[in-house]
This record gives sequence, C-alpha cells and structure tokens, in this order.
Amino acid sequence: MVDVTTRSSSYHFFARWTAFAYQNAAWVILAAMLIALASINYTINNLGVHTDTTEMLSEELPFRINHERYKVEFPQYKDTIILALDAQTPEQTYATAKRLTAVLKEDTTHVYDAYFSSGDPFLERNGLLYKSIPDLENITDRLAAAQPLVARIADDPTLYTFVNVLTEAVNELRTGRVLDLAPVLDGVGATLDARLAGTPRALSWQTLFTGEMQEDTYQELILVRPKLDFSQLFAAEEPIAAVREAAIATGITDEASERLRITGSVALAFDELNSAMLGAQDAGILALVLVAIVLFLALRATGAVVAVLLSLILGLILTATFTAFAIGHLNLISIAFAVLYIGLGVDYAIHFLLRHQELTTNTNSILDTLYTAGGDVGSALMICAITTAIGFYAFMPTTYEGVAELGVISGTGMIISLIVTLTIAPAIQRYLPARNGTSAIKEGWLDSILALPSKQHKTIYTLTSLAFLATILALPHMRFDYNLLNLNNPHKESVLTFRELLADAENSPWHAIALADDEQEAKQVVEQLTDLPEVDKVVTLFDLIPVDQEIKHFLINEMALTLGPIALSTSSIGAGNYTVAQQRLALETLSHALNQFITEQPNHSASISIRAFSASLSQLLGQLNTANDTNQLLNAVSRDLLGLLPEALERLQIAFEAQPFTQQEIPDALSSHWLSSDDVFRIAIYPTENINDNDALRRFVRAIQLKAPQVTGPPVISLEAGEAVVDAFIHAFSLALIGVVLALLILLRNVTSTVLVLIPILLAALFTSAATVWLGIPFNFANIIALPLLLGIGIDSSIHMVHRSRNTDNNHKNLLHTSTARAIFYSALTTVVGFGSLAFSPHQGTASMGLLLAVGILLTLICVLIILPALLHTVERREASAPPT
Repeated sequence: MVDVTTRSSSYHFFARWTAFAYQNAAWVILAAMLIALASINYTINNLGVHTDTTEMLSEELPFRINHERYKVEFPQYKDTIILALDAQTPEQTYATAKRLTAVLKEDTTHVYDAYFSSGDPFLERNGLLYKSIPDLENITDRLAAAQPLVARIADDPTLYTFVNVLTEAVNELRTGRVLDLAPVLDGVGATLDARLAGTPRALSWQTLFTGEMQEDTYQELILVRPKLDFSQLFAAEEPIAAVREAAIATGITDEASERLRITGSVALAFDELNSAMLGAQDAGILALVLVAIVLFLALRATGAVVAVLLSLILGLILTATFTAFAIGHLNLISIAFAVLYIGLGVDYAIHFLLRHQELTTNTNSILDTLYTAGGDVGSALMICAITTAIGFYAFMPTTYEGVAELGVISGTGMIISLIVTLTIAPAIQRYLPARNGTSAIKEGWLDSILALPSKQHKTIYTLTSLAFLATILALPHMRFDYNLLNLNNPHKESVLTFRELLADAENSPWHAIALADDEQEAKQVVEQLTDLPEVDKVVTLFDLIPVDQEIKHFLINEMALTLGPIALSTSSIGAGNYTVAQQRLALETLSHALNQFITEQPNHSASISIRAFSASLSQLLGQLNTANDTNQLLNAVSRDLLGLLPEALERLQIAFEAQPFTQQEIPDALSSHWLSSDDVFRIAIYPTENINDNDALRRFVRAIQLKAPQVTGPPVISLEAGEAVVDAFIHAFSLALIGVVLALLILLRNVTSTVLVLIPILLAALFTSAATVWLGIPFNFANIIALPLLLGIGIDSSIHMVHRSRNTDNNHKNLLHTSTARAIFYSALTTVVGFGSLAFSPHQGTASMGLLLAVGILLTLICVLIILPALLHTVERREASAPPT
C-alpha cells in the first residue's frame, strides 16, 4: 500500500530542509528579521484600502456598464453625502438648510457642490405653480381670513397686539360670524403647551397659511458632493469633518433644536470601512491572544509556542507585502485575510512541532527528531498547502473581483506559510527546544472523544444519515441577503438615518434610475413604468413643468392682492411699549372671552379647539403668577408665537413672483439634474414598498427591468451584485472542487484515498449550508466565501488523517491517539478562535463571516475526527478481508 520510493524522495527533501534551517539557525533568524523589516517598510508605503462594494465586481457585468454610464452622464450623483436636517417647523428647517448649503458651497477645499433642491431660487420663486388648483384656492381663502390678523401684527408685531386680535376674533365668533379659528387656536395652544412643558417650539405660520396640521418634526435633505482624498486610508474623513464644522458654524449644535445627520453612499462607506478596520484590528488582537492560549494547551512548551507565533507573524508580514506588490490594496472582503491567516497559518507549525515532540526522547538528538519530523509531515503539509491554495485560487476567475483578490492573497499566503514554518520553526528550536516527553501528555476528555469512532461506528453512520436527511430538507430554504446596509454597523448614524429615509417610499434614496437618449424615449419609458404596481412614481425633467400654469398664475396673483405688500422684520418683534401688566391684562381678557364663548355656545364646531386653547391659556396665566421673571416668560412666548412670521411672509412674497415658464426657461442649475450635457434624460423610479426588505427589493427591480432593461441605481446594483456574487461563488466552488480533486489524484495517486479525503469535507460543506437556515444567518456579500474557504481549509485535516493512516503502520484506532489527530484538533481549534474572533466585529458582514466559518470549522472537525475514522475503519476491514492479489 505504501510507495516507499515515492515517499523517500519527498521525505528526504523536507527532512534536509528542516535540518538545514536548524543547523544554520542564526543566519536564518537574522535573514528573517531583515526581510521582515524591509517588508514592513514596503507595505506601509504601498498598501491601500478600497471601500466601494460595487467596485469589487467585474466592470463587464451589464449592470456595472449601465451604472458607469450613469456616473459619466450625471457625475453630481457619484460619491455623495446626504444631509438630513430636522427641525420643529418647516420655516426653521428650510432656513437652516439654506444657510448650511451656503456655508458648504464656500468650502471649496472639501466640497465640489452642495445642492438643496427646495432652496433652489427657481423653485423657491415658482413653488406655488406645483400646487394643485384646489390647494391654491384653499391657500387663497386662508390668506383672506388671516389678512386682517397679519396686517395688524405687521403694524405692531407684539404679543399684546396678537392677543388682542385673537380676542376680537373670538368676540366676532360669539356674535355669529363664520370664522375658521380652529387651526389658529390649535397651533397657538400647542405652542403655549410646549413652552410651559419646558420643550419650546415655535408656531409655524406656513402651516397656518396652507391649512396643514403642524407636525412634530420637519425634514430637508441636502445633497453634497465631497472632494475625496484617496491618498488617505479614510478618503471621506476630512469632508465629513468639514460638514460637521459647517453645521456648528450654522448654529446646529447639541443644544439647538435643529438636528443634522449624515448619510449617503460616502458616509455609509466611511462608516463601513471604520467598522471593518476596527473589527479586523480588534479581532486580530483577540485571535492572536486566543491562538497563543490554544498553542500552549497543544504544545505545552514555551519554545514551541514562540516558534509558532514568530512563524505566524513573519508569514503575515510577507503575505501583506505580497498583497502590496501584486495588488496594491485591500478591499472590505480581503481585509479579513489577516485574521484568516492567523487561523490558518498555525496549522502547519502545529503539525510539524507536535510530530517533533512525539519523536522527542532522551536518546534522540534534536537534529535527528527535526529531520524525521520534517520528512514525516513535509509531504502532507505540501499537499495541504497546494490543495488549500487551489481552493483559494479558484476565486480568481470569478466576476467578484473583491473575492478574487482575497483568493490571490490567501492562496499565496498558504505557500508562504509552508515555507516560513519549515524554515523558522526548526531554527527557533536551536535556542528554545521543546522539552522531552511533552508528547506523552494525554487529555482524558480528548481521548474519550477520539475513541468514539472505533466503538460507535454504526451509531455514527446512523447519525450522519439523519443529519444528511435534515440537511437536504433545509437546503431549499437557504437565502441570500442582497441588502448592502445589512453588512454595515447597524448602530452607526449613517445606517440608522438611511433606513429611516428608506421607510419613506415616496422619497426613498434607494430609487432606480433609467437613462433615455431623447425626449420620445424618455416619455415612452415613463409610460411603461407608471402603471406598474411596484412603482410609486416616475420623475423626469417633464415633471418640472407644471400643468395649468395660466390658471394657477391667476390664482397666485389673487393671493398677492389678498395679502397685500406686507413686510415684517424679525428684529421688530418684541414687547414694544407695553408693560407686563398690560400684556397680562390682554391675556386675561382673551381668557374671559373664551370662557364666555364656551358658556354661550357649548356645541359650536370650534368648541373643542377653544376649550383646549382656554386650558393652555389658563396654565400660562397660572405660571405668570409664580414666575420669577414674568417679563422673560412673556418675551419667550412672544418669540414662540411671532418669531417665524417674518420668514413665512418673506417666502410668500417671493412665491407671489411666480411666472409661467417652458422647459427651455428652466435654469441649467436645476435642469442639469435631469438632462445631461449630452442631452441624456435621467428618469427616477421610486418604489411603492420599503425596499429595505429583500423580497420587496426583488419585486421592484424585476418589475422595472421587464420594461426598462437598462435601468440602474442602488436597488438594481444590490440585487444584480448579489446574483453575480452567488454565480461567482458557485463557479469558484466548482473550480475549487475540481482543482482539489485533480490535485489529490495526482499527489495521492490513489482513488480510494482521494474519496476518503473528500467525503468529510463535502459533508461539512452541506452541513454548514444547512446551518445558515438553522441559525438564521443568511448568506451575504461577505460570508458567502465560507464554503470555498472551508473546502480549502478542511481539506488539510482530511489529508493528514488519510495520509498518515494509509502511509504508515497506524490503523484507524491507533491513529486517533497520535500527534496527527491532536494536531488536527488543535489546528481546528486555533482556526475556530481565529475566525470566531471576527464574530465580535461591529461590521455585520465580517461578523457573520466569522460566525459561519467558526461553525463550519467545528462541523469539519466533527466530520474529520468522527465520521472519517469510521470510514477508515470500514475500508481497513474490507481491505483486510479481501483475498491477496
């Protein structure tokens, strides 16, 4: 069964290699130190990080081609920041957003442009033309009713006058005059309640003029195109910091009522890189500590542990240097290679050193045992390195370039690990040799586990069959999470804000984009998409041209005449010449009028509003009686009630200047968002549902693709990228499996051995796939690398078991009590803690990858140390009972 001649050649090669390293230890260690220092210097100066998940996919994919064209035609939507500004009133939100936009436009160092669509001068002037005719008629009626009130306040903008006007209106209502006072009284009452509750909010005159109920919060969005510095690791760090500084300069502080939140593609990428880097850093440290602990438990010798750790660190440095030289950057997937290497890189050293310890006796010299250990495990380690590298290199031909890069890095890292282990570990033994007899230490609990296959192989077959059946039932329920947001840290401001924006389907930042080469094509696309149930609305340049402009213009002129040329400055608002006593008397008079009305007309349609307002006013009068500074309270109430009136009037006066216009009269600053310089039309398609849900996302994208195949935008990119990734990994796994099978057949030269190696690995892959269903961990852009990785990683353990069983005198029972089984166990344990440390990363993609890989390795360990020995037992019995040939 053993081909001695073949083994002898490789045996002596690796034996001489390790002996040479031991005999020339000083020179080997010195050379390693010099190489490490030079490598560190090169890596620091040449290794970057790419954060765009989309860029990890091949540029030849159709959706990438569509997206690249979109970025060329409309560069203002490439790499953007979305600023979500919230305030208590529409006036405050609008004014603050306009000031912030102006400050950002002045910062040409960090910002290309800042665009506040609602504050565009053209839209500000012609905004009323976009209202419906019934809305304009309603506004006209409300302005007519409010005109006397507004005119009186404009003449004397004081709390005293405002209260007196309200008193007169209530008295007019008592006489039977029809007045719609409810909205005014509701708004004033809510404003008073907020002040008295210690959470002041201003009265929105804009909502009073339009007849809308005043909401708790209003929001405006500002689109910022930052200048990204890609020479820095965090390209968006300075622009984002500049936005926050601009916000403070605008008055948006922690104490202000306005709140600014930063999101958008740039902010999401910045936070994702931050969380991925932080997670990789913390996971790397944790993995190193846990691996060191496991190594001590496995090797029981400080010298051996030091040898492994130094080999590990040098291999990691050299792999990083290779990455800087061959690729030049890491991505959000390949950045995990450091932790993966820590988990994988110790395997070879553990097998080598445990075999060395197993051979160590008082009579054998260290050189003799190293020579024998190198010869014994060298061939198996080489086969492992080759097959694992093939598993990783199988990523290279895929369209998922981000993972293709991980494949190149990790595959080469395995070769580097083999070379470093067989060179550094023997050299370290020259100065920190392993103690005699360390290999004789036995762990009772581990022995009990390893004894199961020889005692319970029938039970193992039964349980494996049941697990296989359960797996087959679970596999149809596997799913892929297309939502890129789910990879990021869910607690980051950018993620929370973006999810909130997605919930508003009407203005979702995740909307699809179609491009049309001419007006006819654009209108045809709009017609095809508008009636789809999955589409809420379709917006184009044509929507900037209001309908019925002449009629609306007439109504707007009527509004202007109704309100008149009223102007008011904010600085003029105050107490005027009225004393505290006079203002208190005015409030008491209003309270008395309200009480009289309630008594006289309890069933009036406005009675509910009047009762509520009367209660609010009574609370204010009560607080005036107990306040330390009555004048300060009255001034605060005056500002709350009248402070926003000047701005509301100013915006109305600007809106009264609206004039009918044509498409050609739309300024370039506005039309360029919808019509490119090459006369390409931009068509925005908004979903009916919240496409943060994967099923809703698929429905929306597939429905619009049937009508407009060239569609692009974040929803399309997410879905198509996910489909491309799944296809890429099916391709990668198939290539890896074929490559591994061919490599095993060539290296092992035995079909039975090849099959024995593959069975536990394929079972582990199936069980891991089913585990995604049982544990509720869907595949995503990050953790989908688990299956090809497990094929490459798990094959090592299986090879060691089969190689030692079928190439030595150990039967399956004795095999489980050799250094090989222990090395497999502890190697798997180091890999589990290496991958498991990733599960604590704040980056959810990395965390899910770490968790799934840890689960996969544990399942692989079960398949290799329990199921495989049972198979070896059966094969050995059949071969023993077969007649000699």
